Amino acid sequence: MTVHARAGLPAEPADLIDVPKVISRYYTEHPDPGETGQRVAFGTSGHRGSSLRTAFNEDHIAATSQAIVEYRRAQGTTGPLFLGRDTHALSEPALVTALEVFAANDVVALVDSRDGYTPTPALSHAILRYNASHSDKSDGVVVTPSHNPPDDGGFKYNPPNGGPADTDATKWIQDRANALIAGGLKEVRRSARPANPSTYDYLGIYVDDLPNVLDIDAIRNAGVRIGADPLGGASVAYWGEIADRHRLDLTVVNPNVDPTFGFMTLDWDGKIRMDCSSPYAMASLISQKDRFQIATGNDADADRHGIVTPDGGLMNPNHYLAVAIAYLYKSRDGWPSAAGIGKTLVSSSMIDRVAADLGRRLDEVPVGFKWFVPGLIDGSIGFGGEESAGASFLRRDGRPWSTDKDGIILDLLASEIIATTGKTPSEHYRELTARFGEPAYARIDAPATREEKAVLGKLSPSQVTASSLAGEAITDVLTSAPGNGAAIGGLKVVTGSGWFAARPSGTEDVYKIYAESFQGPEHLARIQEEARAVVSAALAG
Repeated sequence: MTVHARAGLPAEPADLIDVPKVISRYYTEHPDPGETGQRVAFGTSGHRGSSLRTAFNEDHIAATSQAIVEYRRAQGTTGPLFLGRDTHALSEPALVTALEVFAANDVVALVDSRDGYTPTPALSHAILRYNASHSDKSDGVVVTPSHNPPDDGGFKYNPPNGGPADTDATKWIQDRANALIAGGLKEVRRSARPANPSTYDYLGIYVDDLPNVLDIDAIRNAGVRIGADPLGGASVAYWGEIADRHRLDLTVVNPNVDPTFGFMTLDWDGKIRMDCSSPYAMASLISQKDRFQIATGNDADADRHGIVTPDGGLMNPNHYLAVAIAYLYKSRDGWPSAAGIGKTLVSSSMIDRVAADLGRRLDEVPVGFKWFVPGLIDGSIGFGGEESAGASFLRRDGRPWSTDKDGIILDLLASEIIATTGKTPSEHYRELTARFGEPAYARIDAPATREEKAVLGKLSPSQVTASSLAGEAITDVLTSAPGNGAAIGGLKVVTGSGWFAARPSGTEDVYKIYAESFQGPEHLARIQEEARAVVSAALAG
């Protein structure tokens, strides 16, 4: 990875988007169904793209909204649809388009009662809350491209389980939306935006409920000094409300909302990106780490967390996940005694060691938060987390809180840890490494053709002929996840003190190699080098 010369430095005028141009292109550009890059590509994180590249335009959103209407009707989902947006420039026009389609199809869409922004976890929380007491099930849409650059838009569907939609749903919605676009939108029903749309108090209900998932009293009584940076995203009003309602010593470090995100420091590649796990995007907050006992960040829809401590700076997401798990399973007496721990197969093996020490079952699943949804609903897992700084966990009484990633509660949990233990999450991680060893972890990309990526996604363990990796015997070769047997769309090779996983990229001609070693950086480099050879041999075979 080549780091841009200005990574971590403040954005300059030349880095900023032309907001009127981005919005006007939303309305004036029309996708060509024959161009792959201009089609609806509805993955588990929804459809994303830039209006400037004719990848996120009014036609896309009108068609996708109609497809969602038809999908929910076929599924018997007759309750209201919770509808929220983040602070990206394209989110407001896309929300208006969606409202017009939902209104014409007699779907009651609930927008924010304060005409504000809605974090993904607040929408998931709302869906679960409604469905717990109603027979007519609800679902939702969040208009967000998450941490993506300012010219991008995003449109994400959450079914009645409150979590990211499964592949069956997203493929159906995607295919139907593309068919509607190819048909000239003739089957899309649309009316004027309702003058007085139905509303829901996302902010108030979510913030009032926080003491049921966190020990807010402990944070207040300990007087933990908190600095929260929403990075200009949807959580901006939430942090101020959390401070006021729960009387916390909490400062919103940057309360500004600006669709150019001109207050950001540039990410590793010189782009503006609201990635709260990136030391480059978080440089401004990291520079203020000594002002607070804990400083936190969120991406634009607040489903990711970033943890900054005075003694450790920005924590690696893997490190914080391990600390959060170790703390929660010792402090949550109301959780089911059999509740397991959910992790993605590319997350750190430190979590495996923590789980074994706790005597808890480890559910290792493919990449994607959707795999944790059933366990969070029925309490069979207490915590689900992935290496990209996304996680959620149960309420203190063991009931579900959110089934989508919740960066807000993970940020506040860091304050609870300080309040109840007197130590920062960084200090806790150093204690874990003293007990279990200190892993070196990294992700790199390697070139791959489209054909090679297709082969990699369908490998079987028998196609791996190597018997050792970086001087150690290979103990396991996985193409399906141990936790649920689902295909991982790639390969994971495990040894006694290290592992690598290789997965094809969905957007680029590369495959991603995740690797970890408990023998240090030099051994990690050997794993990475030999991983390429193992994958190449498997592809050639």
